[in-house]
Amino acid sequence: MLFPGPLKNVMRGSRGGPSGPNGSGQPVPPRTAENQKGVSTRVSRGLEEFFTHIHGQSGLTLLDLGGASQQNVSFITDLGHRFSSEDFLQVIGETSGADSAADQANPGRIEYFLRKTLDYPEHHFDGVLIWDVLEYLAPALLTAVVERLHRIVRPGSYMLAFFHADDKLETVPYYAFRIQDMKTLHVSEYGAHRPAQLFNNRSLEKLFASSESVKFFLTRDRLREVVIKA
Repeated sequence: MLFPGPLKNVMRGSRGGPSGPNGSGQPVPPRTAENQKGVSTRVSRGLEEFFTHIHGQSGLTLLDLGGASQQNVSFITDLGHRFSSEDFLQVIGETSGADSAADQANPGRIEYFLRKTLDYPEHHFDGVLIWDVLEYLAPALLTAVVERLHRIVRPGSYMLAFFHADDKLETVPYYAFRIQDMKTLHVSEYGAHRPAQLFNNRSLEKLFASSESVKFFLTRDRLREVVIKA
């Protein structure tokens, strides 16, 4: 879904809609003022690193996997870039049944998910803001998504992903990320939910083994920020 200018009323829906997954097949509640647990502003070294690599350029095509927001659209397009957005968790909810993990391993559903979210030409994007959505993908779907991401980004492009640093947690905070400036995020929390899987540094290096480089930033709130060079 491409947004060359201000956000239009055409996005698939806000992230974490009524049918979004939490790793156990149960719905994730929609993001509303009633279930918002808190909002914080945080400096993000990963975000700063991401924008450092595209600083001074214009006319790039960037992809956001956390669902479209006017704040992110405006920030990216004001820099002179084109912006596409996909709401991963909303689409997972639309394509998964009661047993989310089993459905995410179904080859037919994997192919359908990729068509719904990442059906773009090869080497189409100059960067991807993944945020934390990969934690909600079961192994088979995760592998397919990472492979597709590497196909649709240009060689040498950068991707930014967030992962919780404690891989023993049963539930993790459920976030929405909004860009304030090139190194600062507004982070809204909407409760805690069970992810499909969690990662340590070694498993992340394995996940992105086909990438040119993987750089880690560990934050004070135990959120691991990862910048991947494709």
